Amino acid sequence: MKKIALTLLFVGTAIGFLSPESHRIPVAGARAADWNPKSFWYSPWGRSGSHKGIDIFAREGAPVLAATSGVVVYTGFNDMGGNVVLILGAKWRLYYYAHLQRIDARALSLVGTGDMIGTVGCTGNAQGKPPHLHFSIRSVLPLFWQYDASQSQAWNKVFYIDPGKFLTS
Repeated sequence: MKKIALTLLFVGTAIGFLSPESHRIPVAGARAADWNPKSFWYSPWGRSGSHKGIDIFAREGAPVLAATSGVVVYTGFNDMGGNVVLILGAKWRLYYYAHLQRIDARALSLVGTGDMIGTVGCTGNAQGKPPHLHFSIRSVLPLFWQYDASQSQAWNKVFYIDPGKFLTS
């Protein structure tokens, strides 16, 4: 277990500091018109207070692709996100993919930009809603220039990046 932890630390450090950041829309065939650009940090938003990502709507079972290369640090289930995958990518950013119908990625594996990691679904708190991928990007390091005390959850927002802007830049 200690060897795995040290390997993950080494790989994560290398990815966080050395790998170039490339990106793509994480749903096969999707385009910017498939999400609402105003949904990032929309408030109020259920138990989470604000919507910390974007929802990319697609047919159920559509391939979900890694938006960037990195190491898969977690795969599993939680009550809000349902089936989820978490990838550590360049610049120490965590890429969160939620509501998956199926998970194809394995924890502690390396993925490249565009690798299939699962399929679009409606698991977790998306049950009964149209199938979509909830996609968010969280920076491990705070982005202080984003701090605006007048916004809901201002301190929390300094750790999140607008995925819509990230994908269309």
